[in-house]
Amino acid sequence: MHHLQQRQDVLRTAQTIARTHMVVGTWGNVSVRVPDQPYLLITPSGMRYDTMTIEDIVMVDWPGQTVEGKWKPSVETPTHAWIYQHRPDVNAVVHVHSPHLTAFAVARLPVPVILEETAQVIGHEIRTAPYAICGTARLADNVVQTLGSGVAVLLANHGMVGVGKNIEEALRVCIIAEETARIALLAQSLGQVHALTPKEIEKLHRGFAAYGQTKE
Repeated sequence: MHHLQQRQDVLRTAQTIARTHMVVGTWGNVSVRVPDQPYLLITPSGMRYDTMTIEDIVMVDWPGQTVEGKWKPSVETPTHAWIYQHRPDVNAVVHVHSPHLTAFAVARLPVPVILEETAQVIGHEIRTAPYAICGTARLADNVVQTLGSGVAVLLANHGMVGVGKNIEEALRVCIIAEETARIALLAQSLGQVHALTPKEIEKLHRGFAAYGQTKE
């Protein structure tokens, strides 16, 4: 079996989104790009995350055909594959059904940039891709078009997709997005929601790219 580290990353992240209630049951899905090959590793369709093993992760090519694995890949494979084809900078995709984000997806309203961490990690309001049935090429295209060069996109009446240059980034996007949606809804109940200005967002986002420890 190949790409053990990538398989472990997918499994660990899938179990995290289940454990933290970002998905319910077998919903949601996680994938990573296979380095230097037109393949991706993705969670199988309809399988419980708590009993899943790295052997259950499915490798597919970008047209969505299984290359390695005994199970059917996630029904959302076309969307994952289409993102990788259009975004060479993206190496991981996490799809969640977090409740506050999904509320915005049902309302088909953008999640505003209201927190410093939203500006730092995401850097843009999270827009909603037009509705299409899950697993379809139309949904994949809607997601890619609405995502653009961003890192987060809502799926109308469905949930959210977060992307990153690695799996940790993609998961962080989903966590911060859900917290942003939760706070936005709470603030809305108090009165007006005030978003950060484009200049503030850009400054915070640029500053976060250089944040943290640097290697000697």
